[in-house]
Amino acid sequence: MTRVLLILLVLPLLCVAALAQTVAPPQLLPRPSTPPPGGTDRQIVLDVQVTDKSGAPVRGLQKQDFTLLDNGQPQDISSVQAIETTADAPVEMVLVVDMVNTPFRGVSFEREQVKKFLLGNGGKLSVPVSLVVFSETGTKVQNGSSRDGNTEAGVYDQFEAVLRSGNLTNGAQWGAAESVELSLKSFMGIAKQEEKRPGRKLMIWLGRGWPVAGEGSLRTSKDSQQLFDWITSLTTALRQARITLYSIDPVALRNAGAIRNSGYETFLKPATSPSRAVPGNLALPVIAVQSGGRVFNSSGDVNAAIADCIADANWFYVFSFQGARASQANEYHSLEIRVHKPGLKVRTRAGYYAQP
Repeated sequence: MTRVLLILLVLPLLCVAALAQTVAPPQLLPRPSTPPPGGTDRQIVLDVQVTDKSGAPVRGLQKQDFTLLDNGQPQDISSVQAIETTADAPVEMVLVVDMVNTPFRGVSFEREQVKKFLLGNGGKLSVPVSLVVFSETGTKVQNGSSRDGNTEAGVYDQFEAVLRSGNLTNGAQWGAAESVELSLKSFMGIAKQEEKRPGRKLMIWLGRGWPVAGEGSLRTSKDSQQLFDWITSLTTALRQARITLYSIDPVALRNAGAIRNSGYETFLKPATSPSRAVPGNLALPVIAVQSGGRVFNSSGDVNAAIADCIADANWFYVFSFQGARASQANEYHSLEIRVHKPGLKVRTRAGYYAQP
């Protein structure tokens, strides 16, 4: 990604002189490449939540109870499997602690809430947890996962100690453009790492997310194309890794009475082409909703928000179907799943980018 596009992504937009006063930034993001024609797997897997009016999971549904629409057209569903959380369930939680985009005053609160979650219930976690700590000095990713919260708390302390030894400054040195760059590179790296692990992952990103600009901030068609490439690459990486993303802003949660951020909803409409891509499409909450996840920024309890995320693992359905063969690279296909029973809500991935 060029420096021009990085600057255009941030809000507020920073002048070049201001950026020049920051410390030397990391290497700029490369432009992601599109998959080669015929080189993609068209078998698509969807993790699907079905709930009643109270938000409780609905059990016992069969394949004939659903209709799957791809760009509004009914598709054959290859299989529908119901998954319930057990000791051997193919699901885990990936907890990402974002120290780059969290204000300095919120880092200690964030740390306190992570430890509270891990050590709660005597350290017994309902699903296996894998920790990721993201800071300016690097990203530490746990090798494997565990249901032992006491062990995970120790891993978290070790990660934080190593990262802090690298003069972690909690955003004091980097400009907003560098924060965007660091965040997107880390996000893509985590997704690619999780793709190697089987099963579903509930990725909980603890932090407000990287800053982005609104519509009208892209200057050239090249900027628009590069932005679109990143949107499609991140979306595809999350789908292939079976990651459902959840955005929890600890600062907004802490000040829930004063901060209610719903601005991201403006950008939920998917980017179907470079000309329709805007930086807001890359906002963390937008990616979360489009992955089938949720956004938490209006409740006062971080641990309650995490518990709500984990509840998605209690019971869900796994769909598989044959994706469309596109007429061009990165052709967007919207997805909709309907249940033939009244009063039920369905939440899953908003769509996918098909390839020739």
